[in-house]
Amino acid sequence: MQLYAPTTLAPARDFWLLRYTSVLEDGSLVVCERSLNNTQNGPTMPPVQNFVRAEMLPSGYLIRACEGGGSIIHVVDHMELEPWSVPEVLRPLYESSTLLAQKTTMAALRHLRQISQDVSQPNATGWGRRPAALRALSQRLSKGFNEAVNGFTDEGWSMLESDGIDDVTLLVNSSPSKMMGVNLSYPNGFPSVSNAVLCAKASMLLQNVPPAILLRFLREHRSEWADSSIDAYSAAAIKAGPCSLPVSRAGSFGGQVILPLAHTIEHEEFMEVIKLENMGHYRDDMIMPVDIFLLQLCSGVDENAIGTCAELVFAPIDASFSDDAPILPSGFRIIPLDSGMDTPSPNRTLDLASALEVGPTGNRASGDNASNSGNRKSVMTIAFQFAFEMHLQENVAAMARQYVRSIIASVQRVALALSPSNFGSHAGFRPPPGSPEAQTLARWICQSYRCVI
Repeated sequence: MQLYAPTTLAPARDFWLLRYTSVLEDGSLVVCERSLNNTQNGPTMPPVQNFVRAEMLPSGYLIRACEGGGSIIHVVDHMELEPWSVPEVLRPLYESSTLLAQKTTMAALRHLRQISQDVSQPNATGWGRRPAALRALSQRLSKGFNEAVNGFTDEGWSMLESDGIDDVTLLVNSSPSKMMGVNLSYPNGFPSVSNAVLCAKASMLLQNVPPAILLRFLREHRSEWADSSIDAYSAAAIKAGPCSLPVSRAGSFGGQVILPLAHTIEHEEFMEVIKLENMGHYRDDMIMPVDIFLLQLCSGVDENAIGTCAELVFAPIDASFSDDAPILPSGFRIIPLDSGMDTPSPNRTLDLASALEVGPTGNRASGDNASNSGNRKSVMTIAFQFAFEMHLQENVAAMARQYVRSIIASVQRVALALSPSNFGSHAGFRPPPGSPEAQTLARWICQSYRCVI
């Protein structure tokens, strides 16, 4: 079993497992698994490139039938993820039982609940009339983003030389398996001209800014960090016909319309279509206004959730929105780094399953956790993918490197404005309720008064 690395700062994990499945006398189904090692006289598996061998201690599932229908599922996850092999600042991601529960256990339970809802109440699901198709699109977005972040060599990725500054990593992939998702035939009969994919990725440490608030700002204010000409290039590069390299021009960003598409039961994850109107695309020495559509997956926007990873993943799509449309995801992932999450608190339940309660109070931490959110650290991972023609590799690489650096600068500027520390250093101070825009405006007003005084 292999697990993707959540950031670009540490390698992925893999497991060599023994799994046992059995049906008990009462009809319950049990699935048990644990790692194999030399001490158990089992077969050995050599190390795999790009992976660190981790250990799974006895874990598994117990599924029991309920009276009147339905079932109860018990889940146990117990892993040793070798935290010694990652930078010290990231070790909470590999040591915290709370983060493991949120990332693995709770995610599995939510996924099972969503599938059950889709099957038992198809008209009440938030995934519309075609839940399986929309869920498949969601999985393609997540998988494509994880593949870009990890860049495994056995999937065709190879690293490009650095320009002397190691803040942004560039990878290129021209393998047939990767290009199958891009070089599709379109209704006009012509295939896409692009024959390779370039990924620019980076990770950065953030302090004193809640991941959910920062992610909401990035989602709602795309013009604050995105370059409209590069958005237009990314959309054109996966379509039939040649496209020129983008030329950045001021004032070419049109309007942004968010069209809701689907959401999970608890609204912790939702998918939407972003329509970027009247984008100024530079082509053949002319600025051509076009509408661009992005398929976007967003999760972790509840700032009161415990240890929740916030993600914003998107990909340009064709207006026809066909099921087999090529998807080349890019986006952001923000993971809180808080080793103090596992400290017992009298105000927080130790039963994480209670967080699955549906409703506005579900999956929320106590007030003492929320009030300290401004003093926590988090790591943001950025990965952007670009389809291109091989003879343009140097130009696209320079463009991608500069673009990601500009995004990093924009994120740092926004994070500084959204940081609760801008209000002052009063202990226990909590930001007022409201949108990120209102909070930012209030901070700027306070700062202007300080300057005048």
